[in-house]
Amino acid sequence: MPKYLLRRWHGYHVVALLVIALIFMGILSIYNWKIGLFGFAALAFVLILMFMAKGKFEEELVDYISTLSYRINKAGEEAVTNLPIGIVLYNENGTIQWVNPYINDLLDEEYIGKPLEVLNATLAKQASEEEKEFLITLAEKNYRILHEPNERLLYFFNVTEEQEIKELFERDKTVIGFIFLDNYDEVTQGMEDQLRSKLLTRVTEALNRWSQNYDILLRRTASDRFIAIFNEEALEALEENRFTILDEVREATAKEKVALTISFGIGSGESSLRELGGLAQSSLDLALGRGGDQVAIKQKNGKVRFYGGKSNAVEKRTRVRARVISHAIRDFIFESDKVLIMGHKNPDMDSIGASIGMLKIAEANGKTGFIVLDPTDMNSSVTKLVEEIQNNDQLWANFITPEEALEESTDDTLLVVVDTHKPSLVVEPKLLNKVERIIVIDHHRRGEEFIQEAVLVYMEPYASSTAELVTELLEYQPNHPKLNVLESTALLSGIIVDTKSFALRTGSRTFDAASYLKSKGADTILVQQFLKEDLNQYIKRAKLVESAYIYDGGIAIANGGSNETYGQILIAQAADTLLNMNGVVASFVISMLEDGRISISARSLGEVNVQVIMEKLGGGGHLTNAATQLEDIELDDAEEFLKEKIDEYFKGGNSS
Repeated sequence: MPKYLLRRWHGYHVVALLVIALIFMGILSIYNWKIGLFGFAALAFVLILMFMAKGKFEEELVDYISTLSYRINKAGEEAVTNLPIGIVLYNENGTIQWVNPYINDLLDEEYIGKPLEVLNATLAKQASEEEKEFLITLAEKNYRILHEPNERLLYFFNVTEEQEIKELFERDKTVIGFIFLDNYDEVTQGMEDQLRSKLLTRVTEALNRWSQNYDILLRRTASDRFIAIFNEEALEALEENRFTILDEVREATAKEKVALTISFGIGSGESSLRELGGLAQSSLDLALGRGGDQVAIKQKNGKVRFYGGKSNAVEKRTRVRARVISHAIRDFIFESDKVLIMGHKNPDMDSIGASIGMLKIAEANGKTGFIVLDPTDMNSSVTKLVEEIQNNDQLWANFITPEEALEESTDDTLLVVVDTHKPSLVVEPKLLNKVERIIVIDHHRRGEEFIQEAVLVYMEPYASSTAELVTELLEYQPNHPKLNVLESTALLSGIIVDTKSFALRTGSRTFDAASYLKSKGADTILVQQFLKEDLNQYIKRAKLVESAYIYDGGIAIANGGSNETYGQILIAQAADTLLNMNGVVASFVISMLEDGRISISARSLGEVNVQVIMEKLGGGGHLTNAATQLEDIELDDAEEFLKEKIDEYFKGGNSS
C-alpha cells in the first residue's frame, strides 16, 4: 500500500473502515458462516499488515527527521564557519565574546575577551550608537557592517571591490568646462593683426600644454572661448594644483606687455551633458561677475568652489554696454507705473547716492520714483547727507519706509536694487517677492547668493562704485536728466568714499564720471562736510588702531577687545587707516558689535585677495575691500579662526 495512503488512514478514518468491515462480515456470516469466517480471517490479516506498515513508516519517518535535523545543523555550522562573511558577538560592555573563523583568518589574531576597538577604532562608537549599517576599514579592505543591536551581533561584508568600482565610476564622471579670455576684445582693440595673432598663440600654447598634462579634450569655439571636456579625476588634480594655468596665462601674456586673463566655468557631479553644460555656463557667469581671472566650479546642489581671483578686474574702456543698459532701463521704466529704488541695509554713501541717481532717471522718463530707506537702520557716516536731503522738501518727498514701499508696489512696479545683489542684504526682502520686474545694478564681485528673478543685471566689478555706474547710465539717457547740486554731490560722495578719495579701485572712467558730476554742480566742499567725523569717534578709532600687530608677511590684525563695542563704519575706517602704515599689505580689524556679533573688516592694496579670505568666513566683498560678521563665537576664537584662513590662503592658494 502506498505510504501517502497510510498517512491518511489514521484516527477516525481507520476506525470507521474497521466498523464498516466488521458489520459487513457480520451480515455475511449470518447467511454463510464459512465465508464470514474467511472474511474475518482476511480482515485480521489486513489489519496485521497495516500495523506492520504503520510501524515501519513511523520508524522511517523518525530516521528521516533525525537525518534532516543533523544535515540542517551541520549546514548551519558550515555556513557560520565557512561563509566569506565575518560574524562578531559582543557583550554589553563592548567586549568580543565570539568570532567566526573568517574574522580569525582575516587578521590571524585572537580577539576573544578584547574590546571592539582592536578591530577598528570607530567600531565600538558606532556599535554603541546602535547604527544599523556603516562602513569601516579592516586589514586594508573596506567592509560594510550590518548591526543587530538587540543581539549585539555584527556581520562583516567585504565591499572592497564594490567601493573600487564606485570610486572608478566617480573618477570617470564627465566634467565640462567653458574657458573665456576675460578682456580679449578690450586688449586687442586697435592691435595689429600680427601682434594679436602672437598674443593668441601664447595663450593657446599655454592651454594646450595644460590640456595635455591633465588629459583634457580642449577645443576652441571662438576667438576668445574654449570648451574643455575631462573627468573628475583630472578635476581633482587641477584643484590640488590650484589651477596654476591662471598664473601661466597671465605671465605668458605679460611678456607681450598685455594684461590678459582667463576665467573658467566648470560643471561637475552630473551624468547629463545638458545639465553639465548649464552648470558650466552658470559657473562662468559667476566667475565673470566676480571680476574674472578665476575658476568657478558648480555642482547641482548649488555649492560653488572658487580658485584664483588674484588680480583686479580690468576696466573696460568701451562704454557700449553702459549705453545699451541705459536704454534698456529706459524701456523698462516706460512699461512700469512707478519705480522703487532699494539699496542695502545700513546704507552707505554709495548706496544712497546711486539710489538718487536712479530716481533722476525715473523722473526724466516721466515716472514717479521712490527710494526705500529705513530710518531706524542708518549709520553715522550718512547722517549728514540724510539731514541735508531732509532739508530739501522736493527730494525728501521721494523717500519712503519699507512698509510704505510694500503698499506702493503693484504688479506693474519696477524695482531697482543698487549696490548689492544679495537678497539677504536688501532693505526690504519682501519686495523681491512682491514685484515681478527687478533690475540689479552693483559693482561688487558676484557671490553665490544672488537675486535670481532679475530681468536685467548690470554688474561691473571693475567699477569703483555703484554711483559711478549710475552716473554713466545718467549720461546715456536720451532725455538728459537734470541734477541739482545736492543730487550730483550725493553721487560724487559715493565715488569718493568707495575709492578712498580716488586712491583705490580708480580707473579712467571713474574720473570721467566725477568730471560729469562736477559739471552738474557737485560740490567737493559739501562732500567734505558730509565726511566729517566726531572727535570722540576719531579717538575711539585710534584706540582700535593702537591694538594692531603684524601677524605675518605684512598682515596687520587689530582686536578691539571683548570689553568694548565698535560700529561697523568705525571698524572699516580702522582697517583703512592700518593700510596706510609702512609694510602693511593687508589689514584685518576684529571687533564686537552692539548686537553681540563679531565683525571683521578687511582691506588690501591688491596683493592679497581679502574677498577670498572673507568668503571663507561667510562674508564677501571686493579683492581689496571685504568684510564678514560672525555669530555664536568668542572674540579670541574669531581671531584664531581668521588666522587659520589667512594661513590657508598663503599656503594652499586662495580657493573658496
